[in-house]
Order: sequence, then structure tokens, then C-alpha cells
Amino acid sequence: MNAFVTIPLRSTDRLQMQTFIVTFLLLVLGGCAFQDIQRKSGVTSSRSFAPENLAKSDVDMMAEMNQREALKSLSLLAIKLYRRNPRELAKSGFASAEAASANIIERIPEWEMSPPDQDHWQAHFKLAFLESNDGDRIQAFMTALTSMVMASYEYKAKFFLIDSLSAQKLYNSARNIEIAAWKLSNTKRSGGGKMLVSNTMDGDVANLSFEREFGKLIALQDLLALVIEDKSNRSISRVFQNIATFVFLPI
Repeated sequence: MNAFVTIPLRSTDRLQMQTFIVTFLLLVLGGCAFQDIQRKSGVTSSRSFAPENLAKSDVDMMAEMNQREALKSLSLLAIKLYRRNPRELAKSGFASAEAASANIIERIPEWEMSPPDQDHWQAHFKLAFLESNDGDRIQAFMTALTSMVMASYEYKAKFFLIDSLSAQKLYNSARNIEIAAWKLSNTKRSGGGKMLVSNTMDGDVANLSFEREFGKLIALQDLLALVIEDKSNRSISRVFQNIATFVFLPI
């Protein structure tokens, strides 16, 4: 004799059960959104639940979070550069460093619709350090850096199960950031002064805030590269890159 008896559910019971399950799942998923990081600035990392998240893997969501943090670092770097180099801010045509920085970041949706090629960001990097350039060097440098980083994400801002990222491109972008940071810190004008001021000595104390922000950006790209490498089971080709040559790896 069977120990279990199957009791047929009425349509109303079935509907109530389905409603309960859906409500329970939404509460669980919604509860996860409140486990956010409280930052000193008051900004939190939480996002409200969206139905599209059901079509994302953990790696997809990590890639989106990684990109958002990278863009925050890029925006902060642009602001800091404009503040350290008021002559370039005057060339930008904007009244504040924040506005000049936002102008660069706001171009990202345009790139998603029409991705620029690799020559685009490499040319901007070179333009930033061309002594004969009378334009806004920071705009050229940060446009190049932002475009190169976004290229490693295939110029996408959202990722789903059908999408894939290249661990090699993410790894290469981290090495390219190292090259760009070195060039920024070491390039001087023919007269001897720095082309763009970044890290400085404030009296006897070294102000290395740029170095820390670049280090964070490099770490973000390297970590995601390792995650994608493990997921895709495709090994990254780790090459030695001479940062002094100002030759970038392909993205």
C-alpha cells in the first residue's frame, strides 16, 4: 500500500500556491538588494530588483558591477586631473572639473551604438602627449582611457546569459592602464615641466591619490579577467609589456 496519497488541487488552490511561490521568490530576491555597502560618502551599492536580472548569471552581474566601479574610478581620475591642471580645464570650455569629466563619460552610450575601432583610443592617447597639441589634453587622455576600458567590455553596459566577455581583452586592458599611468606620471615638456600634473609632493608628504585610483582600476580589470578565464576555460596569454615603449596591447 502506498504511503503517499496525491490530492488534486483545485484551480483556486493552484493559483494561490503559484502566487505564494512567486511572492516568496520576489521577497528573497528583493531582500538581497538590501545587503548593500554603506560608504562614507553616503552612496550605497544596492540596486532594486529588475525582472531582467533573471536572465543574468552571477558572472554577468559581476561584470556589470565591475564596470560601474571602473567608470567611477575613471570619472574621479578625470576630475582630479582637471583640478591639478587648471590650464586644461580652461581649454575644455566647462566651468568645473565635474562638468568636464561628465562630458567624457556621457559619450559611452554613443560608443555602444557605434563602437570606435582600436585606432580611435590609441590616437587619443598619443594626442594627449603631443607637445604641439593646443587642445584639451585631459579630454584626449581620459577619452582614450575610457574608450579602451569600454572596449574590453565590448562597449556594452548590460550583460546576459547569451553574452560573453574576453578574458584576454580584460587582461590586456589592465596592462594598457599600467602603460597609460606610467606615461602620465613621466612625460615632460621640452622645457622640463610635466605634460600633465598627477602625483605630487605636498611638502614632505607624497600625494599618491592618482596611483591608488589607477591601482584600483587595474585590479578590477585583472580580477574580472581571472573570473572569465575560469568560466570560459580559456587561458590568458600573459605577456611581458615594456611600459616605457607606449605600445598598447590589442583590445
